[in-house]
Order: sequence, then structure tokens, then C-alpha cells
Amino acid sequence: QVRVEESGGGLVQPGGSLRLSCASTSPTFQWDAMGWFRQAAGKEREFLAVINWKSDLIEYSDSAKSRFIVSRDNAKNQAYLEMNDLKPEDTAVYYCSAGYYDGVRAGTPDYWGQGTQVTVSS
Repeated sequence: QVRVEESGGGLVQPGGSLRLSCASTSPTFQWDAMGWFRQAAGKEREFLAVINWKSDLIEYSDSAKSRFIVSRDNAKNQAYLEMNDLKPEDTAVYYCSAGYYDGVRAGTPDYWGQGTQVTVSS
């Protein structure tokens, strides 16, 4: 059964860090690409990062590239998003996605996770 599921969200103070995890399954192969998006209350879903199978092609949005790091562990079918120096404007639901690279990058992946809430507040 195909599954994509985020974890690691929660409440963090400004300046703190969190690492989000994305556990996934696929029928007979591992995902070509995995990505991260977020959606703040009242706003559209925003691209953050995408990473390919060999981790030699990685793209970040302008908002993510200075503070966030995406990685993956193919043996575990896991992807990660390390988030540093968090700010109140980072508050959002964070979504993992999986599929072929172009679709994941464009926000039209084969599969979405259900999201995990990240709240940055004092």
C-alpha cells in the first residue's frame, strides 16, 4: 500500500530548530524524488524543497534555502527537512510529497502526505 506520512511538527520558540520526517512506501521501488511544501493559514501552498534519488539534484525556494536543509535515507524510504532559526512566519502546515521529479517540483506529485503542523511562537 502506498503511504506518505509526515511527523515531527509541533510548537517551537523563535530561533529554535525542528527536523521533520517523511515516512513513505512504494509498490516495488523507491521514489524518484521527494519534496516539501507548506501552507500557512489563509495562504496558498508554497514550494520549499525537492531532492532526487541520489541526492545530487536539490532545489530550494528563496524562503527556504538560507535556513532549511532537505535530505533522504533511501534504505529507510525516509525524507527529512531540517529547519533552523525558525521565525513566526514559518508557522504553517508542512506537507511531504513523492513521485517523479518534475511533478514533485511543480506541486503535482503522485502522492501527498496529510501534513504536520509547525507553530513558531513565544
